Amino acid sequence: MTAVTDGTAAAADTCAQELLTRVLSALLREDVVGLRTASTLVHRPDGPWLRLPDRDSGADALLLPVVEDGFQCEYAARLPLLVRESDGAELTSYDTVLSALRALADPVDREGYDAFAEECRQTLATLRLHTATRSEVEGRFGGDSTRWPALAYDTLAARLDHPVYPTARGRSGLDEPQLQAYAPEFHPRFALRWIALRRETVTLTGTLPAFWPTPRQLGLAEVEGTHVVLPVHPLTVDALWDAGLPDGAVFADRTHLEVVPTLSMRTVAVNTSVHLKLPLATATLGLRNKRTVKPGTLVDGAAGQRLLEAVIAREPRFQGIILHADEATYAHAGHELLAVLCRRFPAAVDGAEVVPLAALLADAPDGRLVIDHLADRFYGGDPLALLDAFLTLLFDWQTTLFGYGIALESHQQNISLVLRPGDLRLLFKDNDGPRVNAKRLGAVLPGPWGFDDARTCVSGDGPVADLFATITVHLCAGAYAFGLPGHRRALLGLLRDRLAESVDRLGGDAAAVLRERVLDAPRLPVKAMVTAGSLLSKERSGAADINKHYTTGPNYLLRQGGSA
Repeated sequence: MTAVTDGTAAAADTCAQELLTRVLSALLREDVVGLRTASTLVHRPDGPWLRLPDRDSGADALLLPVVEDGFQCEYAARLPLLVRESDGAELTSYDTVLSALRALADPVDREGYDAFAEECRQTLATLRLHTATRSEVEGRFGGDSTRWPALAYDTLAARLDHPVYPTARGRSGLDEPQLQAYAPEFHPRFALRWIALRRETVTLTGTLPAFWPTPRQLGLAEVEGTHVVLPVHPLTVDALWDAGLPDGAVFADRTHLEVVPTLSMRTVAVNTSVHLKLPLATATLGLRNKRTVKPGTLVDGAAGQRLLEAVIAREPRFQGIILHADEATYAHAGHELLAVLCRRFPAAVDGAEVVPLAALLADAPDGRLVIDHLADRFYGGDPLALLDAFLTLLFDWQTTLFGYGIALESHQQNISLVLRPGDLRLLFKDNDGPRVNAKRLGAVLPGPWGFDDARTCVSGDGPVADLFATITVHLCAGAYAFGLPGHRRALLGLLRDRLAESVDRLGGDAAAVLRERVLDAPRLPVKAMVTAGSLLSKERSGAADINKHYTTGPNYLLRQGGSA
């Protein structure tokens, strides 16, 4: 990527400091090389520090200045970052910090630290690019959110850091021109490439939209009767060529169908009603977290949709309030680079303000937060009233699902607020990746439900409660209590109260599990995403699923000890 100009040099330094602070906080939270559990707390005039001795020599130590936090870890890193005790050297770049930690790691894990250093490099370049282009991109929107274009909220959310993963804005292998041409934070428009595949090699479920081109329309009249066409993201074309095209496959020379990237980047919007999820030859949230589309995840998304529809049929109070995108139409050629999900949105969102949760704490062009704009328009200027209404509905739905033995991987990117004056609904998408207690579900909704991933169905409540805590509680609730300036105490109390009320409404043994494992647990599971996604191999981490690999952190829901 290109260097930042002199005019943004100070901002670039700030980018580097903020990135490294987030990286160190994540490594502390995940207890990398014992940074949390093997350290001793020492007090200095400027505040608390953690001292991590060299476990081999014992002659030296690393010192980390920290500040009390409470969101998934007791402490977070602060300036001046990492210090070597023997000579007082301040390690203030990701290279020097990761080199020092790498030296303490098991030799078989050290390649992971090198890979994570590259991830940090890519992320820092992206952060600097975001800083340099902020006024240009946001200038397209203006300060009046009622006049913003479709997917403006996705653009703003893409410029906000992930609540947990420190290098989420980085995308492996993509350079500056590619980001500006295809990434959601730049709000570009581009046309899709298309590939014709022999009809017998393609699995198609559902009915494709009317705008789907024929081979003839793409200039491939010679395969009109024998092939079907699938869209290909422009960034995936070279990877497909490198992987080798299937027999009989033909790339169309012409592009077709102009789209806009959504927050997930690999999902693109054809219009406000239809999005297409396409394999992307990159990785985010860890180098092992590939953005391709495995055929099994398409099967699981449709299975998850059927399951949720069955629950709502038994729980009519959620009918028309909890909305789900239709993900029953998809096609693939048995290859994770040759697949497409056709996502259709329900008519109930037409004319409403649809805002992904991930955008709420993003900066609007006028310097205020997105949530403040929404509160002005829909909740009398009170962001806490907006969050109260959201949390009440979110917890009611998710605890109801828990009663059926279900927890969803429905993080901030997969849930949207659907807002009209006096009306709040929730829109869910991407229903693959749940955890289901097969025994609890089978007692009320016997299957089979047709999930492809064998990890989906589990034999007890534990994995379901863990997913509930790490996604619904941490990412969709706690992140706002700790992230909204000036409202932490009030929001922590609100979070605890609304969750407790939902658990009480649920009742029975499922409610008892949530009280024991979430509301009243001394510690809560916390995602260890850097460890499982980049630092360690699956064999070393033991992670069956890198998105569901956990450590633990303090329970900020507890009423005593200055928490909720």
